[in-house]
Amino acid sequence: MFKEITSVVSFLTIIPSKNSQLETVAKNMYLFPIAGAIIGLIIGGAGYGLSFFAQPLIVGLLLTGALVIITGVHHTDALCDFADGIMVKGTKEKKLQAMRDPAVGSAGVVTVVLYIAGMIMTLSMMKGFALFQAILLSELMAKFAMVLQANRGISAWQGLSSPFTQSMKDYRKLALAAGLAVVPTILLGGMTGLYVTAVCIGLSFLLLQVANRSFGGISGDVFGASNELVRLASLLIFVSV
Repeated sequence: MFKEITSVVSFLTIIPSKNSQLETVAKNMYLFPIAGAIIGLIIGGAGYGLSFFAQPLIVGLLLTGALVIITGVHHTDALCDFADGIMVKGTKEKKLQAMRDPAVGSAGVVTVVLYIAGMIMTLSMMKGFALFQAILLSELMAKFAMVLQANRGISAWQGLSSPFTQSMKDYRKLALAAGLAVVPTILLGGMTGLYVTAVCIGLSFLLLQVANRSFGGISGDVFGASNELVRLASLLIFVSV
């Protein structure tokens, strides 16, 4: 089990591992929430300490930067590509081409700017244990969103997402992922955790429907974008409720 966990953690972060083969990671995608917990503990712990002596906006900026860096910027880049794809008018083929184009479009730039601004603002509005808890539970739900989409969706083409969508059709794995993400979120977050769970699951299905309509299925960029948007949605709820 340690080998499987390290492969998943290495795939989702910049933490190196010799066991990060795509097939191994896809087979153990249900362990994504564990990687989220590790990210949440690292960034949340840093936020807990920083919030007591640094200015709130500085804390928000540092934590946002740390989240982007620890995930290798991959998910933020995916959000940019996803936005470019869905904003293109025309056929699914044109939308897919725009999403896969390495050039960054205006939709991607605006979306990432708004995302970063939202992250900085939400993280700067909490401190202490509340900040730590929000980061930890938001990471759990962000990773569960990808698992849920892999279970319910199909790949837009044979690519990075294909092994994940094939592997996660096993509902026992989905139940294990839910146990690792949803249960702690509700137990530790209380009613707020329940709201976070409901909104994040709903948002995951909404993004899945958008991907199906725009691209004919999901891709690695859809997974990454969902991770970022579900994380931000979770943090917004923690701040608002």
